[in-house]
Amino acid sequence: MSAALSAQPAGQGVVESIEETVNGVLDPVVGVFASIVFFSVGNFPLVVIWLIVAAVVFSVYFGFIQFRGFKVALEVVSGRYSSPSDPGEVTHFQALTSATAATVGLGNIAGVGAAMAMGGPGAAFWMVVAGLLAMCTKFVECTLGVKYREIDSDGIVNGGPFKYLPVAFKRFPRAVSAALTGFFAIAILLFGVAGGGMFQANQTAVQLREVTGGETGILGGPVGGLIMGILIALVVGLVLIGGMKSIGSVTEKLVPTMAIFYIVSCLIVILGNADQIGPALGTIFTGAFSPEGISGGFFGVMFVGFQRAAFSNEAGIGSAPIAHSAVKTRRPVSEGFVAMLEPFLDTVVVCLMSALTVVIGGGLVFEDAMAEYAETGSSPDGVLLISEAFGTITGWWPVLLAIAVMLFAISTLITWGYYGLKAWHYLFGRGRASDNVFRSILLFFIIVGCMASFGTIVDFADAALFCCAFVNILGLYILMPVVKDEMRKYLADRKAGTLHELGAETDEDLARIRAEQGNA
Repeated sequence: MSAALSAQPAGQGVVESIEETVNGVLDPVVGVFASIVFFSVGNFPLVVIWLIVAAVVFSVYFGFIQFRGFKVALEVVSGRYSSPSDPGEVTHFQALTSATAATVGLGNIAGVGAAMAMGGPGAAFWMVVAGLLAMCTKFVECTLGVKYREIDSDGIVNGGPFKYLPVAFKRFPRAVSAALTGFFAIAILLFGVAGGGMFQANQTAVQLREVTGGETGILGGPVGGLIMGILIALVVGLVLIGGMKSIGSVTEKLVPTMAIFYIVSCLIVILGNADQIGPALGTIFTGAFSPEGISGGFFGVMFVGFQRAAFSNEAGIGSAPIAHSAVKTRRPVSEGFVAMLEPFLDTVVVCLMSALTVVIGGGLVFEDAMAEYAETGSSPDGVLLISEAFGTITGWWPVLLAIAVMLFAISTLITWGYYGLKAWHYLFGRGRASDNVFRSILLFFIIVGCMASFGTIVDFADAALFCCAFVNILGLYILMPVVKDEMRKYLADRKAGTLHELGAETDEDLARIRAEQGNA
């Protein structure tokens, strides 16, 4: 045994050996698969072009409803037009926070820093643009998720792409339709276990280990990883057992709290250097149109921003409609309006806060990261850039950032566990024994993820996830006239002053619903 290996904590060498073996065996297969999924035109992956073009098409087709309907979205999510008797499992707000829990996290924190190191400050401008366009994609897919959902006799909702894709593809041969929807479900399942489960657990363990003394601390080594894995698995397992209602109850508290903490932290850095806000915004704007030293120039920085935004908000992937379909409503398009807020929050608000924080507080670390990427092409660690900026508040503030990132990762893990469960239901059916098999698989990978990363498996799951975009968006194109019809009727009812969003078809219905609201 080598001296290096013998100096490691007990069991560490075995874990690393297994990890290297698994990654080594799968590397060639995953490399081919990823090269197909992320086939690039120039330096821009085709899947990202597919997502951005769809966002533009939907925005034009629906008359930029993300801007015209923003006030409607705020009114609906507030519960103003909701009734306790509406069918579904969770409120509009809980559905929004559950779906946002799967997207707000490392992509909006580390992803922004990485994008700006690769594309300069101007990349943040294009992330915001992409986020604004993506709002319409979420509007379309989440309306359909509710439109074609089914509610069991026990009140459990089954919705999302597993229900609307078969409708969209019914004009295809049955075998083709089943294959496309089945492929979508398999990809969601893979990412829910490996990407949403193992990767997020790994990142959570890294953050916990970092704030408890690193590898030599109380949670260092494989034993520490095992302990963290079991604890995280217990938390996730208990929440998942409660179903969507339990997830909504957790995320409606966790997501806003963490988001507020993160935004307030950014504002402390930004407002503490108020004289630099104008120059920082100017740097971001000018960098978007006249980048210096960036590969590809104008198009290079735009592509970096669009790509990171697509990876951040998951609009068009088909994951968010699974959570949104559980909402309590009688009008599917009402949840489409609520879903628009998701990219606005995670890609416009959070990403812009992150960008300003890095430009103002990143200092030499930010400059060094850009220089290193330009020289070596190595992907920068975006969390370090945010942490450096937070360090300007006080030396221990980055510890709070580590805790926030950890909680974001756990909320993402919980929501993706739910997505994976719904995919499992589509493929293998629903039942107590079947559900327990899935939960056991997920919890096992959570524990494994805390001990070893198996990066190749996660890369495979990541590629599988973005395969979903090709299938899902094809279905959205076919069904977008259905969404437009729903939107027109809904807006006409609102303009006429009727309360059809409450399901009031008669005066008696209206009186009953008003009485329910008064007693709620």
